[in-house]
Amino acid sequence: MQKLTHDEIAKNRRKLEEFETLPRNPIYALADNIRSLYNVGSIFRSSDGALVQTLYLTGFTPHPPRKEIEKTALGATNTVPWEYHRDPMTAVTKLKQQGVKICVLELTDRSVPYYELRPQDFPLCLVFGNELTGVSPEIIAAADMAIDIPMYGNKQSLNVAVAYGIVLYDCLRTLHRPTRE
Repeated sequence: MQKLTHDEIAKNRRKLEEFETLPRNPIYALADNIRSLYNVGSIFRSSDGALVQTLYLTGFTPHPPRKEIEKTALGATNTVPWEYHRDPMTAVTKLKQQGVKICVLELTDRSVPYYELRPQDFPLCLVFGNELTGVSPEIIAAADMAIDIPMYGNKQSLNVAVAYGIVLYDCLRTLHRPTRE
């Protein structure tokens, strides 16, 4: 086993113009009042890697162009379709009208572990909230489902960008795993 060089990795990198026509996964994401510019950049980067349909930045979530976002996004702001909406319910309503299920990543009385999502739950919009207060109550009220990440230590939450990455990539596993006959 040998680590690939930067040149070997770059040979497999898609060209920027390819992203406009690339088939995307039936996953949307909505950032609800995220404070940290660096978390937003990380969310862009994970969204790029998973080929999400659209990333919605809402409320006071910072949005491009911002150098702090670019520092962690590493160019992903140019490859991820994104929209900004001051009111998150504008995006939620639009998605529901398109038949997309709204799934909050939040501790609720009806949350199930994230790994219980099924292929029939897609298309799906993952909603993740503020680093301190979580997802807004009005979005929770409009959601079709809630998922959480089981925590086994003293803390009951993870960094928002880390939690998003965990759930996002498990969604890809759910969508792309072979089914048994």
